[in-house]
Amino acid sequence: MFSKKIKKIIKKKNKKKIICLTAYSKNIAEILDRHCDIVLVGDSLGSVLYNYDTTRNVSLKTMIEHSKSVKKGIKKSLMVVDMPYRTYKNTKEALKNAKYIISQTGCDAVKLEGGKKIIKIIKHLVKNKVQVMGHVGLLPQFEKGKFRFKGKTEIEKNKIFNDAKLLASSGVFSIVLECTEKSLSKKITSSVKVPTIGIGASIDCDGQVLVTDDLLGLNSTNYRFVKKYASLAKIIDRAAINFKQDVIKKLFPKKKNSY
Repeated sequence: MFSKKIKKIIKKKNKKKIICLTAYSKNIAEILDRHCDIVLVGDSLGSVLYNYDTTRNVSLKTMIEHSKSVKKGIKKSLMVVDMPYRTYKNTKEALKNAKYIISQTGCDAVKLEGGKKIIKIIKHLVKNKVQVMGHVGLLPQFEKGKFRFKGKTEIEKNKIFNDAKLLASSGVFSIVLECTEKSLSKKITSSVKVPTIGIGASIDCDGQVLVTDDLLGLNSTNYRFVKKYASLAKIIDRAAINFKQDVIKKLFPKKKNSY
């Protein structure tokens, strides 16, 4: 049922942490490919690149074009593409769009948000040999208002836990746990056979994912779960200043920079 690449990911559960980062272009993907197990073309590109207020505005065409670019930079990592909002409303449409994404981009798998409500859809995709990554907890495509962590109440914890269990039994190869309470994340991780990949969901998950632009300090997001490993915004700012000064002072272009 699972491809060789995906079987390698599954075998890491409880043994070695899974590394996942987002990419929206070939240049970034090429760098991340050296270090990641999974490169995710996330619909987070809506806010990161296009300044949308919600990922709901990201189109299928936009996801495919960015995914084509990302694919050019990947040699070894598993490439997963988010299915945009309203592209998996029913089994027929979900399969059509998933196959279209895969055929156009050459990705290894697609990711869908949700649990019980979309189980029939996921089972249909898996039955038709589409490799699927699940996603529970905070669901950006369906969240209204300010994002908040999930699992605050027992009712919410039970729902997310049951959703994760359903996903695992439906044939997904891994499950993203987003902004879920840490004891719940630990319980889910120990209760399902497939790897869990956390984002704001504790160290107990089998792997971790972050939006690369957040990690690089390229935007002003200050989510609690983000750790900025670089300050590229400052480096870019300084480079632009240096270029500007060189041009004004006629220090660039020099003879070696001209034809």
